[in-house]
Amino acid sequence: MTEKKYLRIEDLPGVGPSIANRLRELGFHTVESLAMATVRELTQAGIGEKKAFQIINAARASSSLSFIRADELIVKRQNILKLTTGSRKLDALLGGGIETQSITEFYGEYGSGKSQIAHQLCVNVQLPVEEGGLDGGALYIDTENTFRVERISQMARHMGLDPEDVLKHIILAEAYTSDHQIFLLENADEVIKENNIRLIVIDSLTSHFRSEYIGRESLAERQQKLNQHMHKLIRLARAFNAAAVVTNQVMSSPDVFFGDSIRPIGGHIVAHTSHTRIYLRKAGRGPVRIARLVSSPYLPEGECIFRITENGIEDVEEEKER
Repeated sequence: MTEKKYLRIEDLPGVGPSIANRLRELGFHTVESLAMATVRELTQAGIGEKKAFQIINAARASSSLSFIRADELIVKRQNILKLTTGSRKLDALLGGGIETQSITEFYGEYGSGKSQIAHQLCVNVQLPVEEGGLDGGALYIDTENTFRVERISQMARHMGLDPEDVLKHIILAEAYTSDHQIFLLENADEVIKENNIRLIVIDSLTSHFRSEYIGRESLAERQQKLNQHMHKLIRLARAFNAAAVVTNQVMSSPDVFFGDSIRPIGGHIVAHTSHTRIYLRKAGRGPVRIARLVSSPYLPEGECIFRITENGIEDVEEEKER
């Protein structure tokens, strides 16, 4: 028996105009976002637990979220796409590029190339699938005022794309506080659906949390909010088959005497929720950067080099070929 497909949240059983408005106030604008919701989240709209459970189940049935066999998962995973970074070597390190339906984290010191990669991905996502893109738009949540339209235009022109057209397909949201950052993502589902967003970028993930939650006494609250924030991100990525990319700041661990003492902010919460983690660092003073794959669900650790030029993210070998 084929489950009924619901297009709007008002179409779901038990959701009238009043409940629909209350759900939207909580940030649930689409059936897809309700399919990823928890009963506890919906009860905040004044809905009883039993009714909340029914609404979520109907949304999940409509979105084909159910138990499946592992062999069926192979077919389901064929829907997962890869987004090119612009560097063949970096793509190879990532198993073909940035995966949809998962979170990829780039962390490193200032000037290591985190925001540059984020900008490049906003351009690349608009390419056709056969060219390494996802044929969609990008949602860029900017927490450090790092987004530059001039850089996007520069990269687009190099790729033979119309800069003005590329900029039209990037939705920018500036987050002024950690609560504002959380609010933007929690209310992003309708924007994602209406604009065919296939890439969600948060640059940077931890900046506001790091500056607002200072001291050990506030650590637990910070980690709890970060945990909820990242789980919302992965739910959106899975609901809309989008790639989720976050950049992260780092700190130096004073207790490390041998090896690299650099550690990403966010502790175990960010480490466990980011499916793929890449550590970026400079290779001298030039444009060359080193990317190290630190963790992945199925890829081995490894390193590669790439460079950041006025054209964007490129392979180092290209310079030798000219």
